[in-house]
Amino acid sequence: MTKTVPAYQRIKNAILDNIHSGKWQAGAAISTEMALAEEFGVSRMTVNRALKELSEERVLERRQGSGTFVAQQQFNHTFVEVRNIAQDLKSANRDYQAQVVSKRGITAAMLNDELRRKFGLEKVVKSSELKDVADIKAIENIDNEAAILYEVKIIHFADGQPIQFEERWVDATKVPEFIEQDFSVVNTSDYLIAKSPLERGSYTIRALAAPNEIADALQIAPQSPTLVLCRQTYSAGQVLTFVKMWHAGDRYQFSGEL
Repeated sequence: MTKTVPAYQRIKNAILDNIHSGKWQAGAAISTEMALAEEFGVSRMTVNRALKELSEERVLERRQGSGTFVAQQQFNHTFVEVRNIAQDLKSANRDYQAQVVSKRGITAAMLNDELRRKFGLEKVVKSSELKDVADIKAIENIDNEAAILYEVKIIHFADGQPIQFEERWVDATKVPEFIEQDFSVVNTSDYLIAKSPLERGSYTIRALAAPNEIADALQIAPQSPTLVLCRQTYSAGQVLTFVKMWHAGDRYQFSGEL
């Protein structure tokens, strides 16, 4: 089922494309609300919503009586250092491939406690609290239009050997086209940075025994040691994405400079 992109989101995407392509440079004035309304065949209220959200995301700056301008900060530069495993492996002259294991939309009722906390959704109804069989079946057979989060699981390979298993959850309301991407070609982090500027983030690295699903994906024995990097990044003051990156303990290390 093809998802219809809301008009305000189409306007946001077009503005971002113009900025990314260099058509609108930092500090430059963008088209007026009236011009955008005519171009997209929508009301000025719809245009106003798109501009308001991009202003809140610090991509645009609205000046009373002057118009709307591309924010002076580098919108496509994240203050969070987000490592791209594809680039890291290619720069090390290793053959890189990605295999998408699954991707789906998740309703509020399907969230586990961890995701509720991460995305500030503690008050939503849990599927375990539903009594009506029809309600439960509806949740189990949702389409992406009903999703509150998107979930993707990807195996990253170096020279044919699985080196990282990525489990990622993304706020579907902020990046509605995320689930439609081919993540065997498009890197998840690169796509999110391009579509929604990341303001800040936090991460932890832990040593954990591999559950069966992770062990199968990494082709290691169950309960083998893994290094797990968990990271959440923010846009417009809210969590945009939360990711768990599992690494086989004997194939991966983290390093840096002080």
